[in-house]
Amino acid sequence: MSVRGSWERAARGAMLLGGDGELRQTIFGEMSALAASTGAINLGQGFPDEDGPIEVLDAARQAIRDGANQYPPALGMPVLREAIAAHQQRFYGLRVDADRQVLVTAGATEALAATILALTEEGDEVLTLEPFYDAYGAMIAFGKSTHVTVPLRAPEFLPDHDDLRAAVTDRTRLILINSPHNPTGSVLPRETLELIIALAYEHDALIVTDEVYEHLTFGQGEAGVEHIPISSLPGGFDRTITISSGGKTFSTTGWKIGWIIAPQPILQAILAVKQYLTYVNGAPFQPAIAVGLGLPDEFFSGVASTLKRKSEILSDGLTSAGFTVSTPQAGYFVIADASALGVSDAAEFCRALPSLAGVAAVPVSAFVHPERRKGFETLLRFAFCKKIDVLERAAAQLAELRLT
Repeated sequence: MSVRGSWERAARGAMLLGGDGELRQTIFGEMSALAASTGAINLGQGFPDEDGPIEVLDAARQAIRDGANQYPPALGMPVLREAIAAHQQRFYGLRVDADRQVLVTAGATEALAATILALTEEGDEVLTLEPFYDAYGAMIAFGKSTHVTVPLRAPEFLPDHDDLRAAVTDRTRLILINSPHNPTGSVLPRETLELIIALAYEHDALIVTDEVYEHLTFGQGEAGVEHIPISSLPGGFDRTITISSGGKTFSTTGWKIGWIIAPQPILQAILAVKQYLTYVNGAPFQPAIAVGLGLPDEFFSGVASTLKRKSEILSDGLTSAGFTVSTPQAGYFVIADASALGVSDAAEFCRALPSLAGVAAVPVSAFVHPERRKGFETLLRFAFCKKIDVLERAAAQLAELRLT
């Protein structure tokens, strides 16, 4: 029996549907299953293996005991919306109306889906950076828009400004920017963000920002980087839909508590779609994430410094194994080039790596359209959001990697 439907567009947009019509599982599912079957350390999928701060976990338990177990308000619980608004003021100097400009979602993925589906029509163009989070491609295709990309090239993984100017046209409806970036760990500088704002005004486009790694930037002062919300720059807020979540910052990826911040008319348009997706979610987790957003500055700086140390442990092991490593500026992942090891196909190498070194990774080509993979064929993504002893073991195993 043939099962036809709009799922085909979504699967094709996520690069899971081949020309033969065969539906493949995601590379994350494939590599995780391979890690489980071989006993390899799974550095392919980006989820922490440690619980988040006890204050946040205790707040969720207390909320359950207090009876926060039924539908929350459609916009999200006031305590969380107010915490999100306070967070934007505290960290970025942004004044946000908690009652009119904030919407709680089932993670950032639902926020992205609702935004893309609400604000695009068939024939519109949506611009993303490439490599891109696979959900972008799926949702853009599901909404019958055209996916346009600007490449990020090693080792800096930043977009060329001329490429951006050429890619944004009067057909562009959304400029979807992921910074800090998954999978490369790059952070867009101020001058790039300012160019994006200018292009949005010039071509009457809206800006969507995926900022789930906003607190996980590495380094301070001249040697480091900082996350700059595009909505905090002159002219930015009025055209920007800001998306983030508590999953990465508080190691609660399974709770799926995300949010959207946008001007009220845009937010209402998104809500018109979002309310028919999950409707609402995560009642006892919403006040818990509110507690997290109010934690002291030391918590946020500590999370980032711990992740930086973890990235260095894994990077050292990869370098010892002969990989060429790109130093991440933020996030959960490090990109390693295996070409010096004689590798020409990272996807096939990833399938062999659990047996060769007892470690699983994913190929960066999984985040790139097939016709644009030149320059990405030998790159692998490794997750370092794991316990330090696990990373030390993985680094030691990788350092002993020998290819025949």
